[in-house]
Amino acid sequence: MRLLVLGGTIFVGYAVAAEAVRRGHEVVCAARGESGAVPDGARLVRVDRDADGLTALTGDFDAVVDVSPLSYPWVDRALQTFAGRAGHWSFVSTVNVYADDETPGQTPATGPLVPPLREHATREEMFARGEAGVLLYGGIKVASENAVRERMGEHAFVVRPGLITGSWDRSDRFGYWPGRFARGGRVVVPDVPDQLIQHLDVRDLASWIVDAGEKDIAGTYDGIGPSRRLPGLLADVAAAVGADVELVPVDPSVLAAAEVNPWGGPRSLPLWAPPDHAGFLDHDPAPSLAAGMPVRPLADTVADTLARERELGLDRERKAGLSPAEEQEVLAKL
Repeated sequence: MRLLVLGGTIFVGYAVAAEAVRRGHEVVCAARGESGAVPDGARLVRVDRDADGLTALTGDFDAVVDVSPLSYPWVDRALQTFAGRAGHWSFVSTVNVYADDETPGQTPATGPLVPPLREHATREEMFARGEAGVLLYGGIKVASENAVRERMGEHAFVVRPGLITGSWDRSDRFGYWPGRFARGGRVVVPDVPDQLIQHLDVRDLASWIVDAGEKDIAGTYDGIGPSRRLPGLLADVAAAVGADVELVPVDPSVLAAAEVNPWGGPRSLPLWAPPDHAGFLDHDPAPSLAAGMPVRPLADTVADTLARERELGLDRERKAGLSPAEEQEVLAKL
């Protein structure tokens, strides 16, 4: 298979390219090449998607994978350029396309969507808008999904990931926990016994996307694994790490008073979310599992993530989580 990855230097795009190379496919990655290198065995063609840079890519492709995050024009131009030269098209979207964050168990067939936005934006613009930035992100993805389905029809595979885990994640949302447990001692965890959480290892997502290109899988699916209660997930992550730790559950009201934020970002406890996000954290994975989405054991994800955490340094400054000093502040108030 001749595969074109529009991206391929970071996280999902890199994982897709790496998996396709592992299977023996010819892989072309189209990117600026500023965020990192492509996997060994893939070929990088430097392009600028803000301009008409895709004309440097010649020939036909059995499959195209587009991971464009925040640009409907990028997606539209790619479709205009390659739709007649591609046998299959995978588009990586997001669960942020859903307008209802409160209702658990939604699927692509039942979940209402945010309004489509045919816009281009940067991550800086998205983050600066706060909650409105989430709508911007979701709206651009909705418009992009629509364009892919309209142009590629029964050869379009749209996948909407939620929390993606694995060693290539740069958000620290999942990696914080194996890294923190590896340091041992008393660990602050959110006391939310009923909160559900879902994740999918980036290698499983990549494998599924390559499967879709090989087998011409079509449709719209959520890229998210089975639901787990957060305390159980964290306990299993700690057990997989194998360090000597004591999990210290702290009530959300105490965390809020200590100015600890949910989900991600500075001074946070990753994966903890407000109650009104129950639907965001709990989609029904049954349609995706039936369509062949693989889900590896949690211990495998933890081992891969922890190896990367050790490589980067367990005591480094993080994008998400609590620093040792911040955690001690919380523990001192209990």
